[in-house]
Amino acid sequence: MKRSTKAALLSGLVCPGLGHLVLKKYRRGSALIIVALVAVSVIVIDAFQRALTVVDRINSGEIPLDTSAINAAIADSTGGGDSLRVSIAVIVFIGCWLFGIIDSYRIGSVAEPTESTAD
Repeated sequence: MKRSTKAALLSGLVCPGLGHLVLKKYRRGSALIIVALVAVSVIVIDAFQRALTVVDRINSGEIPLDTSAINAAIADSTGGGDSLRVSIAVIVFIGCWLFGIIDSYRIGSVAEPTESTAD
């Protein structure tokens, strides 16, 4: 398998920036990994905080143990001021992911020796 394909697959399927590390572009790969992890942590922390809020409301008796009531509480908790922050984090993560795939493939293609078809 070509290094460019391998790098693009690693960046696309495992972690953004991992393909750059395989291609020995350590700064760019590390930066992509760090930015992607920060974006994912913002998303996960927000989801965890919303889940804890719903659980606290269930424990206090404010929300009955009924699936439709719990679904309604979850739907109500998705709006708010933090949704912009989470939306930006999602866009940043998708951007890192796409940039990691495209850039690692480009770098790998440039670094590969050209195959001549002449005999």
